[in-house]
Amino acid sequence: MKLSKIKIAGFKSFVDPTEVLMPSNLIGVVGPNGCGKSNIIDAVRWVMGETSAKMLRGASMTDVIFSGSSTRKPVSLATVELVFDNSDGQIKGEYASYNEISVKRQVNRDSQSFYYLNGSKCRKKDIVDLFLGTGLGPRSYSIIEQGMISNIVESKPEDLRGYIEEAAGVSKYRERRRETERRIKRTKENLERLDDLRTEVGKHIQHLQRQAKNAEKYTELKDQFKLIKAEVLALRWQQWNSQAEQGQVEVSRLQTAVEKAKAGQTDGEKHIEQHRVTHQTLSDENNKLQEQLYQINAEIGKIEQAIAHSKSLSERHQKDLSDTENNLNQSQGRLTNDQQELQQQQQLYAEAKPKEEELALQLEQAQELNQNNEDQQEKWRAEWDTNNALISEHSRTIEVEKTRITSLESHMMRQSERLKSVKPGDNNELVE
Repeated sequence: MKLSKIKIAGFKSFVDPTEVLMPSNLIGVVGPNGCGKSNIIDAVRWVMGETSAKMLRGASMTDVIFSGSSTRKPVSLATVELVFDNSDGQIKGEYASYNEISVKRQVNRDSQSFYYLNGSKCRKKDIVDLFLGTGLGPRSYSIIEQGMISNIVESKPEDLRGYIEEAAGVSKYRERRRETERRIKRTKENLERLDDLRTEVGKHIQHLQRQAKNAEKYTELKDQFKLIKAEVLALRWQQWNSQAEQGQVEVSRLQTAVEKAKAGQTDGEKHIEQHRVTHQTLSDENNKLQEQLYQINAEIGKIEQAIAHSKSLSERHQKDLSDTENNLNQSQGRLTNDQQELQQQQQLYAEAKPKEEELALQLEQAQELNQNNEDQQEKWRAEWDTNNALISEHSRTIEVEKTRITSLESHMMRQSERLKSVKPGDNNELVE
C-alpha cells in the first residue's frame, strides 16, 4: 500500500485546492521556514483521525481552517483527502478488492467533523480499523516529525510496546481483542439484566395466572347472574303485563271521564263568553254614565261659581246698605242743618231698595237651582253604586268560572300523567 496523492483545500495555509503528488517512494518538500511544509504532515495526521488540537499546533479544532489574511477572506470549510494505491492488496477486509482507496475528512466552523471512505460517509472508527496493522495512524511510528526519534527513545515501556506491536502488525489483533472483550462485557451485563427481567416477568406471570383464574370464576358467576336476571325479568314482565291489562281498563274509564270533563269545559267556556259580552255591555254603559257624571260635575262647578259671585255681590250690597244706614243716622242727627243732604240720601236709598230685592230674588233662585243639582247628583250616585254592584257580581261569577276551569285543567293533567304512567311501552323500558 502506497500513498499516491494528497488533496488539500482550506486547511491551514492551503486556502486554494492543492494536490500533492507522490510519484516515488522518496519525496522531499523543500522551502523556507513558514512556507507550510509541516502543514502537509499535519494534514496527513488530521485526516487519519487526530482529535487533539495541540498535536496539530492549534488551540481548537477549528484552527485548522484557513482564517484569512490581509489579501484573502477566511473560508468556512477545511478538507483533506488521502489517496492510497492498494494494488498490492495489503489492506484486507471489505476494501481489499479496491486498487485505490480514498480517505477524506471535512470540518466546518461549527466544529462538525465528517469522514469519508471512497466517497461514502463513515465513522472515525472505520478509518482507524482500516489502517490497523499497516503502520499508519494519527500517532504511529510511520509519521516521523521533529523530535519524534527522541520521543521513541525516551518513551515508557508501555508506549514502546505499542510501537513494536504496531510494527509487528499485532496492534490490529490487540485492538480486536479489546473490542471483543468490551462486547463480551456488555453481553454479560445484558445477560444479568435479562435474568432480572426473567425473574420480574415470572412474578408477573404468576400474578397474571391468578388473575386468569379469577377471570374464569368471574365469567362463570356472570353467566349465572345473567340467567337469574333473565328469570327475574320474566317474572317482572308477567306482573307488569297483568298490571298493564288492569291499567288498560282504568285508561278506558279515565278516557270516558276526560270526554265528560271536556264537554263540561265546553259549556263553561260558553258561559264565560256570555259573561264576557255582558261585562263588555256594562262597561260601555258605565263609561257613558261616567261621561254624564263628569258633565254634571262641570255644570255644578259653574253654578257654584255663580252662587259665590252672587254671595260676594250680596255682601258688597249689604256693606253698602250698612254704610247708607250709618249715613242716614248721621243725616238725621244733622237734620236741622242738612235737609237737602237727607233728601239725597233718601233718593239713594230708594234706588238701592229695588236692587236689593232683585239680588234677594236671584239668591233664592240660585239656592233653588243648587238644591235641584244636589238632588240630581244624588240620583246619579245611586245609579253609579247600582252599576258597580252589578259589575262586582259579574266579576265574582267570572272568577268562579275561571276557578272551575283551572280545576278541570289540573284534573285533566293528572289524568294524562296517570295514563302515561300505566302505558305498556313505559313498562318495557323499565324492564330494560
